[in-house]
Amino acid sequence: MQVTFLGTSSGVPTRSRNVSAVALRLPQRSELWLFDCGEGTQHQFLRSDLRVSQLRRIFVTHMHGDHVFGLPGLLASLGLAGTCTGIDIYGPDPLRDYLEGVLRTSSTRISYPLRTHRVQSAAESGAVLLDDDDITVRCTPLTHRVPAYAYRVDQKPRAGRFDVERAKALGVPPGPIYADLKAGRDVSLEDGRIINGESLCGPDRPGASVVYCTDTVFCEAAVKLARGADLLIHESTFSHGEAELAYQRQHSTSTMAAQTALEAGVKQLVLTHLSPRYMPGNPMTPDDLLAEASAIFANTLLAKDFLSLDITPSEPATT
Repeated sequence: MQVTFLGTSSGVPTRSRNVSAVALRLPQRSELWLFDCGEGTQHQFLRSDLRVSQLRRIFVTHMHGDHVFGLPGLLASLGLAGTCTGIDIYGPDPLRDYLEGVLRTSSTRISYPLRTHRVQSAAESGAVLLDDDDITVRCTPLTHRVPAYAYRVDQKPRAGRFDVERAKALGVPPGPIYADLKAGRDVSLEDGRIINGESLCGPDRPGASVVYCTDTVFCEAAVKLARGADLLIHESTFSHGEAELAYQRQHSTSTMAAQTALEAGVKQLVLTHLSPRYMPGNPMTPDDLLAEASAIFANTLLAKDFLSLDITPSEPATT
């Protein structure tokens, strides 16, 4: 899995940061998932190496404009392209009415299947929101001024590595038979021997996991959802010195994000959703927020637009 940040500002865009959007690329299935879709997100796609034609699912955290105002334009453009096979959108209860209203009143025709899914029930009950062949998605309520949700994507364990050299030593001829053995199935050879595929594969390899958490003040629900994740993407709207303002507006400080990462035992934290008040040249800068968070959780990165990270069960690597 790979994440690419398409927008890392809070509230309004700046010259260097667009508003919230994070793309999750799933190379093994040629799919792209999107988390939030602030104004201008489709322009950010054009400036990236991502293929919007691969977009299949969109997850919305909450209904504030800097997280949803880019949706109508993106959905309309997908329809005009004529190549979209369908989009599933997940989010708060008002999301469906919002989309239907803006598309209807703008006379926008969507020519592909557009399916909306309400997440409140799954978030409050702890049920799995999405479960397919190799990925599960869970969500949880956050603490914000309007209903907001964090999402966790888990890749299911993958089959262990296939020992090709050992298979050759056993006289197993290369070819389509290797696919059955890699899948752990028994295979009968022409000489009558039965080869057990599981004996030629190593132990299952754990899948990768990523958590997207915004907008919220510090809350235990986020800690629980992020437990043991490989990557936590967490909002850091304010500096530690403005904690009172953060509580008033129900947003996180750099230190709240770091405390969430520390208590959850994640492998890496990335700060995003930064207030424009911390633009370079101001008394406090994004680097200061990074320093505050790193003092609590050392393995912290500062997001910037178009930053890409490979997510693996080991340390994620910047690309």
